[in-house]
Amino acid sequence: MYRVKQFWWALHARVPAEAWPAIESILTAEQLALFRAMSPSDQRHNLNVYRAVLAEGHTNQDLLLAALLHDVGKAGSQLRLWHRVAIVLLRAFWPAALEHLSKGEARGWRAGFVIHRRHPELGAERALAVGCSPLTVTLIRRHQEPPAANSASTEEDRLLAVLQRADGIS
Repeated sequence: MYRVKQFWWALHARVPAEAWPAIESILTAEQLALFRAMSPSDQRHNLNVYRAVLAEGHTNQDLLLAALLHDVGKAGSQLRLWHRVAIVLLRAFWPAALEHLSKGEARGWRAGFVIHRRHPELGAERALAVGCSPLTVTLIRRHQEPPAANSASTEEDRLLAVLQRADGIS
């Protein structure tokens, strides 16, 4: 039932009008263009991650930027809704097939699978190109890494854990 609700939400997601002033105040014009290039469901998801980070009391600007931009690697890509549904199902029931489909060039019907796998790296490249700090870029690049055993060893690791926790609940 959770996945059915998630699918319905993705079809009807949007950023509420009252959220735009906060988004526009934290992002530069170039970063805002990246945010706007994402699908409405990715925009809303990233906004939810940002709000979850804020709700935990975090104010680190690099972390907040990473929360708003962590999925920009998916923007303007061939990652369609049917890919997202297939990714969820394959991850749950046939992970080896998902691994196979997500390797190689991002061409043809498999492009969405490859983009999904590579979106952290692609997003980090885009974030760097629009002037994000090295820490923001690193958080975006690492946001889907499995948590390290010593995840609280550095400030970067602590911030990454916050981003991953917020991403997981949003």
